[in-house]
Amino acid sequence: MGYAADNASNPLAAVNNTDLRFQHFDLGSADKQDYFIDGSYMIRPDLKFKYELHYNSTDVSGSREQDFEKLNAKLIHFPSQRLLNETWGVKTAVGLEWILDFGDPARGIGTGSDQIAPLVGAAFANRSTGTTLLPLVQHFVSYNGPTDVNQTALRLIVLQPFAKQYWAKLDLKVPYDWENSKWPASTELQLGWNVKEGLALYTDLLVGVGTDRSFDKGVGLGVRFNY
Repeated sequence: MGYAADNASNPLAAVNNTDLRFQHFDLGSADKQDYFIDGSYMIRPDLKFKYELHYNSTDVSGSREQDFEKLNAKLIHFPSQRLLNETWGVKTAVGLEWILDFGDPARGIGTGSDQIAPLVGAAFANRSTGTTLLPLVQHFVSYNGPTDVNQTALRLIVLQPFAKQYWAKLDLKVPYDWENSKWPASTELQLGWNVKEGLALYTDLLVGVGTDRSFDKGVGLGVRFNY
């Protein structure tokens, strides 16, 4: 299905990786730094386990607060993978994510509410250009804690390799917050470099979109270990 289909920046790629990441967000009158581990492991060819562990530093409460924000664990099953024609192939996906939130909204870290989040999506891969298009839908709902979370997120990823050394990824996230009737949309541009076998580096440029955005802009760095 092309090289982009095997890039770990594709959440539906059948790969094993561990990424060490940093992102800085400009919140307008405050800021936030997110330090996190982002990885995946193929349990079976049709079953993927993804995980994230986030640690935040922010002054959104008026003083600098630092603590773990959340732990994400996600299982993704690939029911089918087939060719549509000579150029395009498709892989379908269904999954379930569990979010254990360690945060405290009063400190500006997390929601304090644990969540579950089912998802469906697909990866359309172009065998000629290596381009992969990924439309995804995920619904987040809290089952405890002080913050009611009820959000449906639409997501579109476009992943494009350049030779075997470089890639670009555009990630548009458009969630709808049913509790507050808001659209805190954002977009991310990622540029990456495969340094050598098993090692890659990348940078993120993030922009909040619309009047309901949760941040103005952000930047990030990542180191990826593929195995």
